[in-house]
Amino acid sequence: MIVTRKAARIATLAVAAATFLCLVLSPAAQGREPRKGFWGPQAVNGVSQFPMYSDLDVDLFQMAVRWDQVAPTRPDRPGDPADPAYAWPPEVEAGLAEAERYGMKVAILVTGTPGWANGGKPWQWAPKNPRDFAAFAGAASRRYPAVKDWIIWGEPSFSRHFQPLSEDEGGRCSLSRRAARGPRRYAELLDAAYGSLKSVSRSNRVIGGNNATIGTIAPLAWIRYMLLKNGRPPRMDLFGHNPFSAREPDLAQGPLPGCAADFSDLDTVHRLVDARLARGRRKIPLFLSEFTIPTGPDREFNFHVDLETQARWLARAFAIARQVSWIDTLGWIHLYDEPPAGGAPVVRGGLLDYLGRPKPAYEVFRSS
Repeated sequence: MIVTRKAARIATLAVAAATFLCLVLSPAAQGREPRKGFWGPQAVNGVSQFPMYSDLDVDLFQMAVRWDQVAPTRPDRPGDPADPAYAWPPEVEAGLAEAERYGMKVAILVTGTPGWANGGKPWQWAPKNPRDFAAFAGAASRRYPAVKDWIIWGEPSFSRHFQPLSEDEGGRCSLSRRAARGPRRYAELLDAAYGSLKSVSRSNRVIGGNNATIGTIAPLAWIRYMLLKNGRPPRMDLFGHNPFSAREPDLAQGPLPGCAADFSDLDTVHRLVDARLARGRRKIPLFLSEFTIPTGPDREFNFHVDLETQARWLARAFAIARQVSWIDTLGWIHLYDEPPAGGAPVVRGGLLDYLGRPKPAYEVFRSS
């Protein structure tokens, strides 16, 4: 067998990453196991990727269901998944079957508004009546009773994912009345979905917020203004945050400017969520749906690191998740890098390169 220089370097780094992981995860840091989530392909060239997720010891495979695609026309019985207006995607059933085969649970992200529910606007626009979205969420739960984790919209603090949002509020900690409409519309959507999902099954867990490090509205401002019309916070079980980071995860680091929040700011996010959204009853754990660290010029991020640094930062992230009681899930997005595209930036945040060779971070994720 011929071993290329790059492959040999990756293998050497994988051993180093595994050694580093053993040093980082001290016995005191191993008392609690956060769930390991993953966003990635179900199959590549017709080959199931679930054996790979099983090797990575993934607990929770994440998928999305688009309301606008499942219900392009208004159903007569919106809470009934058997209504003929619904066209449920076959890949979800396939993913659920594969996850069950390999002993994993599934989380479903619900997003996208059909034109009949938002006045003919694009899918990003919130429905005029949150109860329409809530009815669909309930139908999805009845369709997929094995699913207990429900993510309500993905990164709604970005205008490309959710409307109405004001375009000039990025980096601000205080919002104008006009800008505050966005997080409040989302709060109504979340609260209505919570009621519907809990009416189907009390064991359903509803994940709200779901912002990221930055946004059209900065994440800490999003949390502060994510309130219902009566000033009360919306109901949820977990708060979702995607803590993409251009610096090594370390809760001792100072805060990012402009009310942004990366992995090192998760303690700030946690405190603010509990202060503003916990309704005074109990704490709300964090659900970190997506985390990734690119290892080359990347079309999604304006930073990248080398292979060794990716592995070290991921090990630090898992160490932090074990050391605190308020991180429920740490998820990763991208299994593979994208192949080169003539010099154009591509996704390089995978745990494997585009040829399928594991990076050192693969072993870190697997062993964590």
